[in-house]
Amino acid sequence: MQLERPGAPLAEAELPDPEPGPGEVVVAVSACGVCRTDLHVIDGELPDPKLPLVPGHQVVGTVTAAGEGAERFTVGDRIGVPWLGWTCGECRYCRSGRENLCERAVFTGYLADGGYAERVGADERYCVSVPRAYDDVEAAPLLCAGLIGYRALRMAGDAERLGLYGFGASAHIVCQVARHEGRRVFALTRPGDDDAQDFALGLGAEWAGGSDERPPEELDAAIVFAPVGALVPIALRALAPGGAVVCAGIHMSEIPAFPYEILWGERSVRSVANLTRRDGAEFMELAPRAGIRAETTAYPMWDANHALEDLRRARVRGAAVLVP
Repeated sequence: MQLERPGAPLAEAELPDPEPGPGEVVVAVSACGVCRTDLHVIDGELPDPKLPLVPGHQVVGTVTAAGEGAERFTVGDRIGVPWLGWTCGECRYCRSGRENLCERAVFTGYLADGGYAERVGADERYCVSVPRAYDDVEAAPLLCAGLIGYRALRMAGDAERLGLYGFGASAHIVCQVARHEGRRVFALTRPGDDDAQDFALGLGAEWAGGSDERPPEELDAAIVFAPVGALVPIALRALAPGGAVVCAGIHMSEIPAFPYEILWGERSVRSVANLTRRDGAEFMELAPRAGIRAETTAYPMWDANHALEDLRRARVRGAAVLVP
């Protein structure tokens, strides 16, 4: 399924199978998660994508071929292909363990063809092993919803009272991780979204309400998953002194001006940018140990536009996944 120009629906396309270069593998796709970042790319909210483009960066599949020097995986191995597809290894960010900020980074499904296809090529260094505890469809959301959520949770520090603004694919995984770590979770959804609130309570949140409500207690940290800038000052007002608002999306609408008094008290606002290979290794080891389960809705690959529209209109409970 290929994007010819931003704003256009995806179209079926016949493309040649990728050939693995040095250090690369070719993966037969078993499942590919549908991410809100895909919507941002397709809608033109992220600039300068590769065009034409095959989107998708939550890829689970089997290695079918390996290029010269590719030795991490063998043909037949099941692996995951995430958002971070390549970094230079030379810049000050890469050399200081911050490869997620590499200015020359290549991202799967944005600057390189991704997993809305039957085959995808990838640099094996940036692929991850997929835990055996998960089938292909259930594993797919772990590759971004899980990984970015995990990185956002780490940026929330040791917050005991954690607010999650927006309860979609990432939040429903992060909620489970947070509960495993003994944190208290407060879920804030679209006002009136009783289904999402019930979903959050069923996953261990101790309170759930609309984002227009104040949680029953001050929060030590809040993670904003919804791409809605107006939620940032709302979350700031819910924080205890010293708390942090973590913005987990790659794109967000404009944050409105807010009075300094709601930031004062050593509150902070920070963003999450991409992920590192270390994030991938840590989270894939943690997920089965913590009993993390992703709720999914599967769609046939040719029905990708339907899946994207369901995500856009908040009709997906948990995560949408495409299956070739």
